Amino acid sequence: MLRHGDQTALPDGRDWTGWLFVLLVGAAVITVLYASNLTSSSGPRHAHARPVAPPADIVPEVAPMELAPVTEDDARAQNAEVALITKGFVAARPFVYSGGGDAKARARDCLAAAMIYEAGDDAKGQQAVGQVVINRARHPAFPKSICGVIFQGSERTTGCQFTFTCDGALNRRYSDAAWQRARNNADLMLSGGTYPPVGLATHYHTDWVRPYWSDSLEKIAIVDTHLFFRWPGYWGTPGAFRGAVSGSDGPVAKLAAISPLHAIALGLPVDLATGVDANAAVGEARVVTGAGDSVGRDTIYTQLDRKAAPESFVTTALRLCDDKPYCKFMGWTNPVLKPDSDAMSDTQRAAMTFSYLRDDKAGFEKALWNCSEYKRDDVRQCMKR
Repeated sequence: MLRHGDQTALPDGRDWTGWLFVLLVGAAVITVLYASNLTSSSGPRHAHARPVAPPADIVPEVAPMELAPVTEDDARAQNAEVALITKGFVAARPFVYSGGGDAKARARDCLAAAMIYEAGDDAKGQQAVGQVVINRARHPAFPKSICGVIFQGSERTTGCQFTFTCDGALNRRYSDAAWQRARNNADLMLSGGTYPPVGLATHYHTDWVRPYWSDSLEKIAIVDTHLFFRWPGYWGTPGAFRGAVSGSDGPVAKLAAISPLHAIALGLPVDLATGVDANAAVGEARVVTGAGDSVGRDTIYTQLDRKAAPESFVTTALRLCDDKPYCKFMGWTNPVLKPDSDAMSDTQRAAMTFSYLRDDKAGFEKALWNCSEYKRDDVRQCMKR
């Protein structure tokens, strides 16, 4: 029995110190092993945990389509350096428009307009655009209707979400057959059709431009020359795409000229003109047809009215080119520098105000402006100098 004050069993107190050391080392080892076990067992669970949804009133900001001032070559190089994110790629669920009658028909025409004016007469491109529109309508950061998504910001001269809604592109016309194909594709997308290659993308742009917002998003798909993006984190996951989409799309004034359903709902005549006087925009036109060319490869030289709206030049070109499979249109507002023959000096070429080229065989169609004379919000519409 150890008596209080007995120093013979524990001389100089060294036995107490040794036992204390052993106890402390043992406790440290147990702590390390316990912590390690927690890390190994809980780590994978956290790694695969679903992102937590933020409060309902906090949604990401939708930035307007504003382009960085870089050349097309630099834009392509910079876009190519952005890594393609494949982890977590999920295809969108089928979407069925909840409304019917005229509301669904108006939504179809809104979607068809976005498809054809953004992607041209190309089924694959149109479906990719349609999927992005539907993804946006389901996402809380965007308007909750098809037409609302497409025409968001269209009241501004710059910064709209889809450039065709605010850059004058709606003044041009596609053939009745092309327009009907776009409407058929829109009907498909509103009736459960999907385009899986773009997943849950809510943004896209061509590879020759650099929108300011592209650096803050994840590039998840490439379709031909178009790049598709989603928001990082929770806002790019399936859980974010749960919003109810309106089934009662109303009329849009900007579509009245191409969609009778929108015109009628606004109390406007079905054959409403675009508001652009194409005849007033052009002076005498000189047409040169390629010799021996059975398909009619026309080149049109004309003087343009400096006071006319620049968008009217597109309407004029389409009117004069009519339904020719190949047509080149060139116009000048300076009558002194307008060429009188096929021969054109460098000075005359530099003074050209507007050009339009259509080549159905090559699947090419493009309108360009002299941006030193008429400023364009989209640099892709500027002639190269």
